[in-house]
Amino acid sequence: MSLVDLIKNVAVKAVEATNPVHVLFGTVVSENPLEVQIHQKLKLTEEFLVITERVTQANLKRGNKVVLLRVQGGQQFVVLDKVVK
Repeated sequence: MSLVDLIKNVAVKAVEATNPVHVLFGTVVSENPLEVQIHQKLKLTEEFLVITERVTQANLKRGNKVVLLRVQGGQQFVVLDKVVK
């Protein structure tokens, strides 16, 4: 790897690191315990989810769409709200 490629790689990683949150959409696949499918290969269980009070009041059901925020590092996802339209 040349010095120029190395500098480009470092610059790209620095830009990615400044993006602390990523917005995602998912589908509820289980209500209790809550599980949300992000895509075919990624199902989030309750241990990775941060549930807001608004979401607990939304009474999520299987098949509901939700908006999630991925916290920097990708280990936790905040279930922000239920998608209604």
